[in-house]
Amino acid sequence: MTHPQLKLGTRGSPLALVQANMVRDALCTAHGWQIDAIEIVPIKTTGDRVQDVALAEIGGKALWTKELDRALLSGAIDFAVHSMKDVETVRPSAIAIAAMLPRADVRDRLIGAPSIEALRPGAVIGTSSPRRVAQLKRLRPDFETVLFRGNVDTRLAKVAAGEVDASMLAAAGLDRLGRPGVGVGIEIDVMLPAPAQGAVGIEARADDTRMRDWLGAIDHAATHLCVLVERGLLAALQADCHSPVAALATLEGDSIVLRAELFAEDGSAHVSGEMRGAIGDGTFADRLAADLLARAPEAVRRLFAA
Repeated sequence: MTHPQLKLGTRGSPLALVQANMVRDALCTAHGWQIDAIEIVPIKTTGDRVQDVALAEIGGKALWTKELDRALLSGAIDFAVHSMKDVETVRPSAIAIAAMLPRADVRDRLIGAPSIEALRPGAVIGTSSPRRVAQLKRLRPDFETVLFRGNVDTRLAKVAAGEVDASMLAAAGLDRLGRPGVGVGIEIDVMLPAPAQGAVGIEARADDTRMRDWLGAIDHAATHLCVLVERGLLAALQADCHSPVAALATLEGDSIVLRAELFAEDGSAHVSGEMRGAIGDGTFADRLAADLLARAPEAVRRLFAA
């Protein structure tokens, strides 16, 4: 059977390459193509090159996407794969989120201790996530947090070497790397995840209808719906990489339930809420954002939209 010759762009980290292979395999299976129909093209991003500074200080989530965007729009690649939680909320109009794979475990995992409660007083936690910093300090104000970047293996090695008492990683990434037993899952009632955590998205040029049609065959509709609702909340909040926000949308029958929390940077104040909307209701994430901001303490509200 003849098949196209396509180029799939991805970051070059071990996890990104695993996710790119997942996309390639799913697409080839869906269309009966041979594996060599799709060439995986690793592209080094600014976020990969700069490891000693918080992303929020040097450009935010665009540091994971801008090189891939450039390759996509120039035609150097035909489509690109991303961890959706690393994709900035406002995307170029010439690029479309064409599909998402089924979402994996949305939870965080604690690395280095059997529980948050078991960590010593004043424990040092390595993380680069403002959300995790705020959530951990809300649970344990005695914790000290330090910047922790790098791929999964790098972070695990730092914990093993005793550079910090503990760190946190996404359960989905550990599972995809074949490490389901690493770390302890933190239930979402304790730490609500980042918006879009656990979701893998695939983007194509907006005007490339053939590529978008091919990708539609592997789109997991429930994941796509829920992640777009979570991203809609971020847009309504005008949230960015500095913003400590957690959110999770889930399907319940013919409705979507959206839970969210906003935090002060040090976890000293927060606001939470939940709202149910019909599938296709494009406004309820905006309504939840407005409700949260109206009820938020000043220390929280000043970090988000006016």
